[in-house]
Amino acid sequence: MFIGFSRTVQTQAPPSGQPPQNLPRPRLGGAAGYIQFVSAGGKVRLPAGEQIRLPVAGAVAVAAGKDAASFKDASVGGTHVRIYTTRLNGQTAIEIARPLTEVDRVLGRIRLLFLAVSLAAIAGAVGLGMAVSRRSLRPVTRLTDDAERIAATGNLSERTDEGRSDELGRLARAFNTMLEALSSSVRSQRQLVADASHELRTPLASARTNLELLELHDTLTADERGRIVADALVELREMTHLIEELVELARGDVKAPEKQETRLDHLAEEALANVARRTPIAFRTYLEPTVVEASPVAVTRAIGNLLDNAVKWNADGAPIEVTVKDGAVTVRDHGPGIDPADLPHIFDRFYRAPRARALSGSGLGLAIVRQVAEAHGGTVTAERGEDGGSVFTLNLRAEPNGS
Repeated sequence: MFIGFSRTVQTQAPPSGQPPQNLPRPRLGGAAGYIQFVSAGGKVRLPAGEQIRLPVAGAVAVAAGKDAASFKDASVGGTHVRIYTTRLNGQTAIEIARPLTEVDRVLGRIRLLFLAVSLAAIAGAVGLGMAVSRRSLRPVTRLTDDAERIAATGNLSERTDEGRSDELGRLARAFNTMLEALSSSVRSQRQLVADASHELRTPLASARTNLELLELHDTLTADERGRIVADALVELREMTHLIEELVELARGDVKAPEKQETRLDHLAEEALANVARRTPIAFRTYLEPTVVEASPVAVTRAIGNLLDNAVKWNADGAPIEVTVKDGAVTVRDHGPGIDPADLPHIFDRFYRAPRARALSGSGLGLAIVRQVAEAHGGTVTAERGEDGGSVFTLNLRAEPNGS
């Protein structure tokens, strides 16, 4: 750009061979331009007293009218200049050059300033990022330390700080919830082991006593030996049944049942057929077609346990009523009913009412029913019948009725 020149450049070419005399003068404070004339034949004419020539590349074409006026940068005598070339008439072009020294100096200072500002900005950003990341990661570090300490000590009662309201606080709350669930699972396992060892001790001790009697007393009659062996076999069968139910409970705690669409009334029929082979008691059934999302094996086992419990307590000669409707199985017996003091504990593991302690059983059957119900998102309830007996209802999440 050539701001600073006056607009007194002559519009007519100078006489042949003579340099122009009416040259433009710079404005106040402006840099003086350097001028030369180039003919269409390539001849260069300089103003009086000038010796340095400007590059003429492209000027001949402008003088001949082949190219339009244009700017270009060049180095003349070691000075960086910008040259403006335009046509004066049909045979002459004028080249006006101005030095870019001041512009280059200013750009250099701006470049250094920009580099310094950029480096300062990068350093500030790095420092700020490190401070923010250190502050942001402090809760993660604390949570990691808590997890490592709990893993090393095995103390599941400890908790980490969950007071934050952001995602890290949510992670801390989830971690504490996981610890609570794990602690509850460990407590349940320990309680199961303790209860199982207590329940297994009695049949084992009884069977061992009977076998020791056989070993120590050679004078026992055949009837006495047969009675002792029969008692030992009963105790071993009870122990076998207890172990099977313990395995069932443990399997249910560890692995969720695989559910599928199945007919609840068909599962009830299968369970009824299994129980009917072991008892002469009659069953009165009301089975409506009902489709549920459930594990057939687990639900059949739960219904069978309800039926076994009803057979154990039912009055002689009275039928057991079984109803399937709207995703629920109801089993009613006509026995003595459930004592109100026993109702809150009837589904607890190894719980046996005072009247049940003289009967066979492990106290795990109804606990398995509750476990199956909870695994399916359902419920199981027990209540006294209006005219005596007990009513147990296993309620699952039902789908639309099937055919």
